[in-house]
Amino acid sequence: MHPSQVLFPGAQQPVSLPVCDHYAGSEKLMRKSMALQQELGALFDITFDCEDGAAAGNEAAHAELVAALIASPDNVHRRIGARVHDVGSPYFEQDVALICGGAAGKLAFLMLPKPEGLADVQRALESISRASQAAGRTDLPVHVLIEAHGALADVWKIAALPQVQSLSFGVMDFVSAHYGAIPGSAMRSPGQFDHPLVRRAKLEIAAACHAHGKVPSHNVTTDIKNPAAVADDAGRAAQEFGYTRMWSIHPDQIRPIVQAMSPSTEEAGLAAQILLKAQSVQWGPIQHLGNLHDRASYRYYWSILQRAHATGVDLPPPAADWFVAGASLSTQP
Repeated sequence: MHPSQVLFPGAQQPVSLPVCDHYAGSEKLMRKSMALQQELGALFDITFDCEDGAAAGNEAAHAELVAALIASPDNVHRRIGARVHDVGSPYFEQDVALICGGAAGKLAFLMLPKPEGLADVQRALESISRASQAAGRTDLPVHVLIEAHGALADVWKIAALPQVQSLSFGVMDFVSAHYGAIPGSAMRSPGQFDHPLVRRAKLEIAAACHAHGKVPSHNVTTDIKNPAAVADDAGRAAQEFGYTRMWSIHPDQIRPIVQAMSPSTEEAGLAAQILLKAQSVQWGPIQHLGNLHDRASYRYYWSILQRAHATGVDLPPPAADWFVAGASLSTQP
């Protein structure tokens, strides 16, 4: 039997997404990111930005452009989403209607920024569902950006919403919302990992996501000219805070994030060995290299193997076969 059938019987598997979410706002950068995704494959998602990407007075035209690019044949992997204006903006409903109306079939997700709390997210979901269903899409995922006090207070309830697939942390808006009580150094490294209030926010978001099988996405690294800095941030976010995804704001950040958040070849190889041995005994307990393993550790190693596959890590053929024949990371063959 396939690992997903055995390890998650009758249950929803945790969401699995590419480890990098790359943001692009202008037409030039959006097209460049699409070309890069075609070159590298679906190792990263792209989010086209309507909130910060649209020039004042050009909001409708920008949303129409976003929809046209997502619906185009150049979106070969169907892993492009869009960040709309916040639910309190006069452009929110317009963004949702134009993007869903023009690209619902190929839209990977919508990103919702700046909710003040659970009520804002629920209100947004109602609008998004109406627009997507009118366009023939009944399962459009929504990602939520947690950057306000109220949203952080409601983060467990937001993560529990079925349509919500991922939560991102907006460190700069979060720090700004404290009106100088948190120093500006906490917007970047190493302060963002050291200040207690920022650490608390990161940990609450990650914990809420994992409790409900959703994906926590780490904030950007603003130092766009230093690949080592983004790699270090991605590594700390993954290893110390449990984040399995991170934002990119420059093409040069994509590869360091993917590499830092990918399992090593050795990790993937160990996971494959354990799972293949478990499969050979119908998923009963086993010993491997002197350690006992059962279904609790199998679920852990299956997550490692899924992430390895999604990030392009080479897998031994028997384990790689679990991901062929059109099987997705979250469906059972």
